[in-house]
Amino acid sequence: MSLFSFLQLPIIQAPMAGGITTPEFVAAVCNAGALGSMGAGYMTPQQIKSDIQKIKALTSKPFQVNLFIPEITPADENITLMKNRILPLWAQVSKDSWTEESTPPPSFEEQAEALLEEKIPIFSFTFGCLSPHWVQRFQKQGCLVLGTATTPEEAKQLEQAGVDAIVCQGQEAGGHRGNFSPHDPLYSLMPLLLLTKQAVKTPLIAAGGIMNGHAVKAILLLGAIAAQMGTAFLTTTESGASSSYKEAILKKPQVPTKLTKAFTGKVARAIPNLLMHTLEEVPIPSYPTSHFLTSNLRQLASKKNRPDLLSLWAGQGYPLCQEISVRDLIHRISQELI
Repeated sequence: MSLFSFLQLPIIQAPMAGGITTPEFVAAVCNAGALGSMGAGYMTPQQIKSDIQKIKALTSKPFQVNLFIPEITPADENITLMKNRILPLWAQVSKDSWTEESTPPPSFEEQAEALLEEKIPIFSFTFGCLSPHWVQRFQKQGCLVLGTATTPEEAKQLEQAGVDAIVCQGQEAGGHRGNFSPHDPLYSLMPLLLLTKQAVKTPLIAAGGIMNGHAVKAILLLGAIAAQMGTAFLTTTESGASSSYKEAILKKPQVPTKLTKAFTGKVARAIPNLLMHTLEEVPIPSYPTSHFLTSNLRQLASKKNRPDLLSLWAGQGYPLCQEISVRDLIHRISQELI
């Protein structure tokens, strides 16, 4: 498979985790001419296999599956402080006693083996640099492999690992930063693309703040081969985002997004709300400890229609979001590209 030659448009729907990228959503993106992506970072191998099989039943087009590179979690003394912040918020939505997420995080190795068994077309990863051993195992199956970089130095590491393309994530992007270096200079997308283009020869995909066809056209002129868009797809009809999440994004007036570690312990861009402000008042435990501490509260808040207690991941361009179908959004982008 030549790199994305199958795409009608140079558009990739970002692999958002946490239940947003349902099989129906991913397949709808693929069938509309863009590249649909499944965010599988928190999924068990069994869940991964099941969703991949559903996607294959709904579309004959290639799609992407994304995993998180595992990180070493240091011992943390801030857990009790954070629990004390969570308890009063939990009491607002439930009469039951609060319990933290007890399910152990899925094993990357087991997740990756599940992907290899399903022979997926495209595999991408975030939060680190995959070893050449794993890259080659996927490529031997004819699978394209994509890595995520937030600096030119990270892009160099990914190129040395042998990836087929590199997603350059600007600081405008919603959700977690893909940074895996000790320092994150928070490059905006334009300088990141220009600097990375000088540093590596591997094809680049642009991500961060891209909300329409005009922005896609701009990043193509800067040397990217495709645009990866997440926030623009959040409020589509087929998106698996909860109704309260979608309503918070479309609500007027809209407040600027903010980078925070509050929800998971890893820097991410989201819309400020009560949960963010409350958790930021104490030191935040490291990732993924914070993710599992807040997981049950955020899941229940979604069911109770409490957007003030959700992690409202969104990029800086979220005020441009519309309530629209996947097909209509991709058609609109294609018209703006012409």
